[in-house]
Amino acid sequence: MGLLDSFTFKVADQEWEFDAIHALNYKTFVEEIPQHSMNQEKKLVDKFHNQNTYIICVNEERKELAGMIAYRDQRPFSLDSKVENLDSYLPEVKKICEIRLLAVEETYRYTRISQGLIALLTEYADDQCCELFVISATVRQIKLYKYLGFTPFGSLVGSEGAEYQPMYAAIERYRDLQGKSRSFAKDTPALANDDTILFNFLPGPVDFSKQVQEVYNEKPCSHRSHAFLKDFQRVRNLLCELACAQQVQVLMGPGTLANDAVAGQLSLLCSTGLILVSGEFGRRLTKNANGAKLFFHTLEVPEGQTFERSEIEKVLHEHPDIEWIWGTHCETSTGVLNDIKMYQEICEARGIKLCLDCISSLGTVPVDLSGIYLASGTSGKGLASISGLSMVFHNHDFEPAPDEIPCVLDLGIYQQNEGIPFTIQSNLVYALLAALQAQNWDTRYEEVRGWSKSIRRKLAEIDAPILAPDSCAMPAVVTIALPEIHSSESIGDALKNHGVLISYRSTYLLERNWIQACMMGAEHKPSEKFIRLLKKELKR
Repeated sequence: MGLLDSFTFKVADQEWEFDAIHALNYKTFVEEIPQHSMNQEKKLVDKFHNQNTYIICVNEERKELAGMIAYRDQRPFSLDSKVENLDSYLPEVKKICEIRLLAVEETYRYTRISQGLIALLTEYADDQCCELFVISATVRQIKLYKYLGFTPFGSLVGSEGAEYQPMYAAIERYRDLQGKSRSFAKDTPALANDDTILFNFLPGPVDFSKQVQEVYNEKPCSHRSHAFLKDFQRVRNLLCELACAQQVQVLMGPGTLANDAVAGQLSLLCSTGLILVSGEFGRRLTKNANGAKLFFHTLEVPEGQTFERSEIEKVLHEHPDIEWIWGTHCETSTGVLNDIKMYQEICEARGIKLCLDCISSLGTVPVDLSGIYLASGTSGKGLASISGLSMVFHNHDFEPAPDEIPCVLDLGIYQQNEGIPFTIQSNLVYALLAALQAQNWDTRYEEVRGWSKSIRRKLAEIDAPILAPDSCAMPAVVTIALPEIHSSESIGDALKNHGVLISYRSTYLLERNWIQACMMGAEHKPSEKFIRLLKKELKR
């Protein structure tokens, strides 16, 4: 994207700049948003062109227009013809201006150019003694405009396919941006900065709600206070309701810690088990088991496949000493969702204890743990909270075993102390509480299913090879097994540079040349930009 110093924010005053403005206007409001008719010149001259002042961002190195926005303070505004009695919706001020035609070239989108344009626009409007911006915001970018500080009012205007939301913003709130358009320009190439990433398809860390962030930022409280103990039990109750489990213990640490705690409990049984392996995270369960010195057999199926009942029953017939089974509900590495009900039926028929890794499935698909022995989860994935807490669900009581397993893994000690035997960070607990209380889970599951159906269809249309078939697909995870002619690392880097974060850096993904897109966070992330960029990379 050029050198750090190659971007300039300015008022347009050169002929080539106006030509570029008309061309970008056409691309945005004819080809992308079907608001105007097509023409052979592929240029659109705004009807208020002679009254507009254009604030633009120019890549000086390439001599090209990166973005633009138009200022106009002559009434009637375009909104006057669309919103009856426009002023009745607006705060009383002395002077209003309308800003229009906010557009950024695709190459430069999802950077801080929009903020830089607003910064310079604020300086210009302030010089004109203007106090309020009004704008018609395309519904496709409502999130962006709200992020920029605009407040919606009235009903939608425009036509089907080109709908707009009237919005306003007090110029006063932008005065601290004045003089910062240069710094925005210098930041623009740094696409990997956290504040430029708008599309997070990672399995973690995930996007979480504003409520979760606000709670997490509050001053910590004592984990021994009466109020905290009450709220902590509320978290446990909500988790049990969500997972249909009788009890849950919450630990300070990642999901791997929860799996180590499961392994610790299994070690107390002094019996033989079976670990089901269908990918990287099934293999990690064997590492947890080996660390706890467990005795176990393994049953492994090819990556991208799920287990058949007959396969499991055959192993159980061959090894009648097996007393527990441990596997992943969602095999996150492959995007396969295994069948809990089938596992439960097999185990119930033989009196075998069932343990599950539900780290990626909890909060993204319905999970019924009423028939399980132990199951692990975590705060930082489908529950859409901040990483740092893990949990073990169970339907039986524990006895402390301090002489057999490490104290931090001894779930009996947790139960003996009402879930808090050791220090637990209150902010993480309150963040998780906020996330749990904010969700309508039926709606959440429907959104995840809809996202899965949509993205899998779009990936099929561009011939992207999805690893897991529809019959056993995990809705929140899509793993793409790239052909050897493409590099997962190169494609992941390219998408990252355009503001789209996918999973590709894990060792097992790099080794297999896989990439992943996940829907784990609090907000639904449209997949169009990801698909468009991936399609472009697959054509290279």
